[in-house]
Amino acid sequence: MALLINDECIACDACLPECPNDAIEEGDPIYTIQPDLCTECIGFFDEPQCAAVCPTDACVPDPEREETQEQLLEKKKKIHGE
Repeated sequence: MALLINDECIACDACLPECPNDAIEEGDPIYTIQPDLCTECIGFFDEPQCAAVCPTDACVPDPEREETQEQLLEKKKKIHGE
């Protein structure tokens, strides 16, 4: 499933450079994740990097965007052409 950034976000900018898909955007007042670009870092890392670096645990699974690992890998292939 795609991740989302909840209201615990302090807009610290730690997550922004970590996303291999450029799915994270600076929002007002908190950052947001574009669900169509979020692959939970499948195919790049063992865990979602935004969640790994977030000091407030604001990066959480989006219950409305449940996806299997296979679906996330397909999304990665569409984004990166691999």
